[in-house]
Amino acid sequence: MDTPSSPPIRVLLADDHLVVRAGIRQFLELGGGIDVVAEAGDGAEACRLIEEHLPDVAVLDVQMPAMTGIDVTRWMRSRGLKSGILILTAYDDEPYIQAVLRAGANGYVLKTAGPNEIAQAVRDVFAGKVVLDAALAMKLISKPPAPVSLIEPLTERETEILSLAARGLTNKAIGARLTISDRTVQNHLAHIFGKINAASRTEAVMRAVSLGLIEPPEG
Repeated sequence: MDTPSSPPIRVLLADDHLVVRAGIRQFLELGGGIDVVAEAGDGAEACRLIEEHLPDVAVLDVQMPAMTGIDVTRWMRSRGLKSGILILTAYDDEPYIQAVLRAGANGYVLKTAGPNEIAQAVRDVFAGKVVLDAALAMKLISKPPAPVSLIEPLTERETEILSLAARGLTNKAIGARLTISDRTVQNHLAHIFGKINAASRTEAVMRAVSLGLIEPPEG
């Protein structure tokens, strides 16, 4: 008897270039398992369509008319929307990366990445993983770290949880690994964010790696 397949990942795609959207849509849907349910040409339209369709993942460019991808990300998180957010852009400037991570995005990938990499990034964000372009990750963690003395030390349990988060484990998976509840993992992450002045899981992982508090995730 055949096992029912999982429903496709529902994606909203926002980019102000129609040709770019068409290309991204084509290769996202080509491999199966991903369905682009809506497209937006600017940030305001993206917000309207996100509210209407409640996609699993919103794929956003940084620079768009009306509202930037950063603005849309802040808008989504301020409303408590649970959709994953993947920034797909040509901009590799550090201020953009930091702003997006602080706003609450789950991933940041450059348009120079291959089609398979971008499609996998969508799947990873849907799975609750941290996604950051490899070149950008190296760029961030190679910066001289801030003095560790300015940061309240992490407990052994917090370090353990953050290391597992860096490997892409979801709160549920971390809880199962450590035999604690999802809520306990969430509480630990909230304490970690406060200690290292991070606004999101992605930013916390990158900052902790840059400070030498945890090992860089493989790959």
